[in-house]
Order: sequence, then C-alpha cells, then structure tokens
Amino acid sequence: MTTLIDRRRMIPAEVNVDTATPSTEPAAPNENHRERPLRAAGRSSHRPRPGRQRSFRNDISHVAAETFLITRLTFTLLRYLGIGYRWIKQFLALATYAMLLMPGFLQVAYCYFFSSKVKRSIVYGDRPRNRLDLYLPTDIHKPVPVMVFVTGGAWIIGYKAWGSLLGLQLAERGIIVACLDYRNFPQGTISDMVSDTSQGISFVINNIANYGGDPNRIYLMGQSAGAHISSCALLDQAIRESGKGDSVSWRVSQIKAYFGLSGGYNLWDLVDHFHNRGLYRSIFLSIMEGEHSLKKFSPEIKIQDPCNKDSIPLLPTIILFHGTDDYSIPPVASERFADALKKVGARAELILCDGKTHTDLFLQDPLRGGKDDLFDYVVAFIHSNDNDALAKDANAPPRRRLVPEILLKLARRISPF
Repeated sequence: MTTLIDRRRMIPAEVNVDTATPSTEPAAPNENHRERPLRAAGRSSHRPRPGRQRSFRNDISHVAAETFLITRLTFTLLRYLGIGYRWIKQFLALATYAMLLMPGFLQVAYCYFFSSKVKRSIVYGDRPRNRLDLYLPTDIHKPVPVMVFVTGGAWIIGYKAWGSLLGLQLAERGIIVACLDYRNFPQGTISDMVSDTSQGISFVINNIANYGGDPNRIYLMGQSAGAHISSCALLDQAIRESGKGDSVSWRVSQIKAYFGLSGGYNLWDLVDHFHNRGLYRSIFLSIMEGEHSLKKFSPEIKIQDPCNKDSIPLLPTIILFHGTDDYSIPPVASERFADALKKVGARAELILCDGKTHTDLFLQDPLRGGKDDLFDYVVAFIHSNDNDALAKDANAPPRRRLVPEILLKLARRISPF
C-alpha cells in the first residue's frame, strides 16, 4: 500500500459571464434542455448589454433556487436524524465549520454561477434530480479526457454542486468533469440512486463528444456515499454485461479507471458504525431497502460471490483513496475492499493518506492551494499517455490558496464529519 503524506491543494478558475443558465427545476420529458455542442475555443466573451442584464437576472434566480434546495436538503437531514441535544450540537458544529471555510466557498460559488465554462443542470433523464453539471477547460483544441464524479452526502443530502471544487480544479488541467445529481432519500432509496447514477454515466458516455470530450477516455470517481453508489453502478453494469441482465446503454470497458474516495463498500460492517455516529439503524436500513438488501448493495460482498466471477475481468483499474484519520467511514472499509478485489483477480490499488480526515481530501486540502498529492496523482494517471498534457502539468502555476491556514486548522478541529 502506498501512503501519501504532507499534502497541499488548490482551485483557481477564470471567471467569465455566461449568457444562458439552465433551470434547476425538473423538466417535462419532452422538453429539450440539452446544451448546444461546444464551439471553437476562444470565442469572444463580449455580449450586448441587454443580454448581460438578462443573464445576471437569470443567474440571481438560479442562485436563489440552489440556495433553497440546499436549505431543504439540510432540513430533510435534520428531520430524519431527529432533533435532540446531540444533533443540535452537531448542527452548530457544521454551521461553524461552513463559516470558517466560507472565504473559499464564496470564490468557488462565484465561478460556479458566473463562469461560462460551467454548464449547469443539463438533463440526463426524466426523473427528479436527473441533472448534471459540466466543467469545461478554457481551450479545447482536440478531444479531452472526462471525469464523471458522483458526490457524497450520507445518501440524504448529496448534490451535484458539492463537486464544483473538484470540477474547477480538473478543468484547469484540461479535463472535462461531469458532476452527477441523483435522487436522495426519502425521494428515492439506494436502488434509485444506483439507477440514476448509471443513467447519468450512460448520458455522459453517449453525449460528451458534443462538448469536446473524448468518449474513449472516460474515468469515474465517487466520494463517500457517492463512492458506494458509483461502485454499485459499476459492478451492476459488469454483471449485466457478463450475461446476467438486460441490454446495456454503456459498457464498463468505456471506463478507463475508477477512483473511490473515502468510500464504504460493505454495508454489513457499517450499520453499527453509522448508528453510533447518528445515522440510526432504522434510517440507514430504510435507505438501503431493508436488512435483506445489504448484501445486494455491498460491492465487497458481491465480487466474492462465485455467481459473479465472470464480471470481474470486465472491471477497470480500481484505485481507492482513504484518510487514516477518517472517522466518518473508517479506512478499513477501503482496505478490505481492495484486498477482496485483489483476491478475485481484479486490478486494484489502495492509497492511504496519512493523517487525513473524511473532509481533508475533498475540502480542506484543495482549499489550501499549492501541491496536492491526491489531485496530482489523479491528473498524472489520466494524462499518463499524453506527453503534451504531462508537459503542461509540469509547467502549471501553483494553485492559489483560497482559505487562510488558521481557518483551515480551526475547521478541521471543529468538523462534525
């Protein structure tokens, strides 16, 4: 196992004003919300004033709608966890944590809402929350690699905008990022989440060429609950392809590698852990469709089932990252999954990040600026066969700090995760 230590991170992005902002509200099935294909890079950013004014009003409306949705997700989580001393304390810790990181969040939010290179709320299906955000590089002179990202959120508050920091980072290195939204509990249960994710992956694979993406260089990443959901979708697809399911709209061979970040892959091992941390057993089992379904939605268990042995050779290279100080999902979750994958002959690698918590890898480290071992590893892996991209990476300027170090250290100490 490799251990990453002494980490640093980033995310600067050029800001341009976009003149068209998709709605976040669900669309009727016959509405056409797909974006126009990406045109030649370097188009003029000049717009007539009336268009800019309309765009500004649309953007403000979009910000209000997104804020309402995030607030609703927060209260949904609190409603299901119950209101007591413990959760009041946790909520206050979360609010303080968010305030400490607010300088960085505001900068990322500005790019998310006002950059012309961020295409928000593209419809990929006819279900609620079947939306995705695209983060496009500034210049696309040839088809570029693509990362499909599935965000976490305890299966209850997952939201595509949580991936904006990663999306902006990777787009700066010439990689398109598609951040998927999916139905959360109680709007849906785990089978709905896996189905939505699979449909989103299919949409990206079949449409990303219209945006300058290379359909032959697509990668998949999930974080926390998103790592669990996306690994389920990947394994289910492999099982279908091996002849144990219906026809498919995308193939596992089209995914060049899977990156699992701070995920949990054996639900049986996590029920009591989550219960002790406040995601109570009754709620967790409701999300997972009952105790009898824990095996079905545990990738670590499914890959060891002899009935699924034909699907294992179809899986792409699987790289798992986990912080050694992660208490939300302990690192042993990734360790056991990596061991199980190797035992059945899958290509798997485990990278433990020394001293890192559940949020360090995904938030504090990227907000710190400078060097980021995890980010650099992923970029180098994606660009491994592209000498021009590797040369650009070597000469890329250091990423600027978005949050002062003292605030990052305080946020780490008070984090409820």
